[in-house]
Amino acid sequence: MTEQASRSGQQGQSPLQTEKGTTTIDQAVVKKIAGIAAQEVEKVQVGGGSSAAVGGFLGSVTSAVTGSPSGPAPTSGVNVEVGNEEAAVDLTVALEYGVAIPRTTQAVRTNVINRVENLTGLRVTEVNITVNDVQFPQERPMLGQQEQVKQQAQQQ
Repeated sequence: MTEQASRSGQQGQSPLQTEKGTTTIDQAVVKKIAGIAAQEVEKVQVGGGSSAAVGGFLGSVTSAVTGSPSGPAPTSGVNVEVGNEEAAVDLTVALEYGVAIPRTTQAVRTNVINRVENLTGLRVTEVNITVNDVQFPQERPMLGQQEQVKQQAQQQ
């Protein structure tokens, strides 16, 4: 990340730091929220092309061996830096062929910022997005899972 998430200096009082105590948000929580939020945007696959395909394959193998439903982790392709009051996010994604990349990445950025800020109380300083693949719908192994995530998000 180009800038490390600052640990202080936010104007005003953080909802995470009160006179009665401090709430600390772990990196894993922010990483998962950012990954799910990015996946909520239509025609976006977090983790990019090859890692998503491998993750989808490994998830199906794991599911077959353990008997439990398992998909790729929503944190694949997501890196975060978390301070006491701020967070910065780096995402790697694959997009469906034919979508406008600038418009789609801006939708991802906006959704990630909104979700992370609203769910954690952290201020998001930046969301950097790397598009590392363009795919046809039939090349997207997690398309069904993405539709489920999107429906769940709309119900909330």
